Amino acid sequence: MKKSLIALAVLAASGAAMAQSSVTLFGVVDATYAYGNGSVANRSQLTNSGYNSSRLGFRGVEDLGGGLSASFWLEAGLNNDNGTGGSTSLNNQTTAPTQGGLVFNRRSTVSLNGGFGEVRLGRDYTPQFWNLTVFDPFGTNGVGTTQTLNSSLGGPTTIRASNAIGYFLPGNLGGFYGQAQYYMGENLSNVANKKDGNGLALRAGWANGPINVALAVSQTKFLNADIKAWNLGGQYDFGMAKVMAHYNSDDIKNGAEGRGWLIGGLIPVGAGEIRLAYSTYEVDVAGPDPRSNKFALGYVHNLSKRTAVYATAAAVKNKNGAAQALNNSVTAAGRNSSGYDFGIRHSF
Repeated sequence: MKKSLIALAVLAASGAAMAQSSVTLFGVVDATYAYGNGSVANRSQLTNSGYNSSRLGFRGVEDLGGGLSASFWLEAGLNNDNGTGGSTSLNNQTTAPTQGGLVFNRRSTVSLNGGFGEVRLGRDYTPQFWNLTVFDPFGTNGVGTTQTLNSSLGGPTTIRASNAIGYFLPGNLGGFYGQAQYYMGENLSNVANKKDGNGLALRAGWANGPINVALAVSQTKFLNADIKAWNLGGQYDFGMAKVMAHYNSDDIKNGAEGRGWLIGGLIPVGAGEIRLAYSTYEVDVAGPDPRSNKFALGYVHNLSKRTAVYATAAAVKNKNGAAQALNNSVTAAGRNSSGYDFGIRHSF
């Protein structure tokens, strides 16, 4: 009788704890056949993440009472075509080779949330990346990705930063949103490059009804060449279509400058969606500036809420010595390249 009472008490306590906290397993498996055509060499491959980035993750939240909550997010990139994990940067200075095992390279954070907003610690997207992916019809995935991401001079923190301290505004500010992020290279204090990999980035935006617009700025420090970047993006939802655009500028101190922009749209068609974009990126150098212009067209068909099939085709035109090639093909300077993707995406 006493053992039964103890067991009931344990179950009751466990139920109360589970009511206040939760853990979710989630992920995306996206398999893509990708073909690239270049003037030097073509490439045919089965790869991944042509529509959404393949990933495996765990996230959880605990209600602390009084409007406070704690949460965590661990998300690993997957190369489901060969079974390996993704790559990561330990110090915002170099990118490690592709790892054989699972690493939580996409996001690994712990947060404290409340009426004040959110304080987030760990590896995460940088503020300057959000405008590139949110205002890209292809979501910075696959052969249609904005040329700014393909050619960016933004360095190791173009997409994510490790060792980051972030703050997000609360979501009840009449459509205004924003974040600040400080990230560290974690070098010794007695070395010449002690500030390498340190950076500060800010993003502010406004989303209300059909309008969404945001501005981001960042600076990442390096001994030989600090990298400053800023971008502006926006979207307008007409109902029958969404139109979006972004502009990005990268400036390496005492080095090259890069500028890129995109204009595109999303058009719902029954159970699917047409995606199209024109993007360009130019690097300022001595003499004619290398420039790559890309046009991309794609279609996604949703078989269910979690499963979709898709196809994308793109062509890039290189000028003044640029040699951008699609889907890992190889093209000579000033020559063009083309490519296409088709695949299936399942989320859970």
